[in-house]
Amino acid sequence: MKKKKLIMGVLNDIHNLGLRVLEAFFLKEADFEVIYIGARLTQEEFIRASLEVDADVILISSSNGHAEIDARGMREKCQEAGIGNILLYIGGNLVITRQSRDWAEVEATFKNIGFDRAYPAKVQPQDIIKDLKQDLALLEK
Repeated sequence: MKKKKLIMGVLNDIHNLGLRVLEAFFLKEADFEVIYIGARLTQEEFIRASLEVDADVILISSSNGHAEIDARGMREKCQEAGIGNILLYIGGNLVITRQSRDWAEVEATFKNIGFDRAYPAKVQPQDIIKDLKQDLALLEK
């Protein structure tokens, strides 16, 4: 079975330390092929990289609190590019105005704009890996 490919980067932001730790110490150990594409990226750069390597997942980090604005329309752009079924994950300090509120509300916002999973800044890496394995297994059925 081929390794699942994850495109990973930071959307419109420079804060990448958490993402790099996730990559180096957890995702590679869990046998994922991780392609880190950088920081301060646009949606189009994530999509282009995903197409180039035939990725299974796009994993986006955002820490500036503007992800709700920056990530809107991502699913539609993926559909236009022919990868509408790719798994879309996002995590970090996603929204500054509601971060202290109920996480379920924040998570629902991102699911409503097309993300499969959304994670708060203090998510445990094992939770992301468990979700990745579960979601990828469902896609293979």
